[in-house]
Order: sequence, then C-alpha cells, then structure tokens
Amino acid sequence: MDIVTKHESFSAEETFEIGRRIGESAQPGAVYTLIGDLGVGKTVLTQGIAKGLGIEGPVSSPTFTIIQVYDQGRIPFYHFDVYRIGDISEMDEIGYEDYFYGDGLCIIEWANLIEECLPEHYTEIVIEKNLEKGFDYRLITMIKK
Repeated sequence: MDIVTKHESFSAEETFEIGRRIGESAQPGAVYTLIGDLGVGKTVLTQGIAKGLGIEGPVSSPTFTIIQVYDQGRIPFYHFDVYRIGDISEMDEIGYEDYFYGDGLCIIEWANLIEECLPEHYTEIVIEKNLEKGFDYRLITMIKK
C-alpha cells in the first residue's frame, strides 16, 4: 500500500524548507521522483533537499547534462533532470543503475519519462499549483511506493 503525505506551501521559502526537511531525513539509497509542470518549484525543492544534506554550493537543474553529482554532503546527492532524454537507452549510457542503486540520494526530475528504469521502491513527489489559493501556493504530495 502506498503511503501518502501532503504539504502545503505558500512561498518559495516554504517550498525550500519542505525540501530541507526531506534532505535531513533522507537515507542512503533513497530515490525520489519529482513530477510537476515547468516553473512549479522542482528546483527550489531540490535546493532545499541539498541544503538538508549539508551541501552549501549552488544547485541548479542539470537540464543539459542530465545528471549533477554532489559529494560534499552527508551522503552523495545525485540530481537527475531527464526532460531532454530522447531515448531510454541514454539512461544506460550514463550508467543510471550505479546511481539508482548506490549509496546516495537520487532526485529525478521528469521521472515519468523514464518509468521503466525506476527501481521497485521510490518516493514520488508531485508539486501542483492552485491559483485559487494564491500565485505562490503549491501542494506537495509525497507518495512512498
């Protein structure tokens, strides 16, 4: 059975803080997928996760490189952005299994594009806007699969 938790955010700062708490509690080998439209706050949440892992440097979305590796936190942090993956074989070329089944934390933006590569167990994070609740409002739903 899936375990679902929901968080409401009313600002980028709150979204960052939710991410920081995720990073602080993340365990080695965990895989999180990040689903949401462009501009919804995936990178802000990821920056918070990195901070929670103890990573001090800048964190940006690896849109053109597919993966960015950060080694300076309490556990390795592997940040994927697979938006530009044209063919699933590109995931094999970058050796995704070493990261997905490694001892770090994986965050995978646009993971719905590579579902056949995902491990059996992961946590899906869905970020949604609701303009009726405000321009900066986000509903962040975490589903542990």
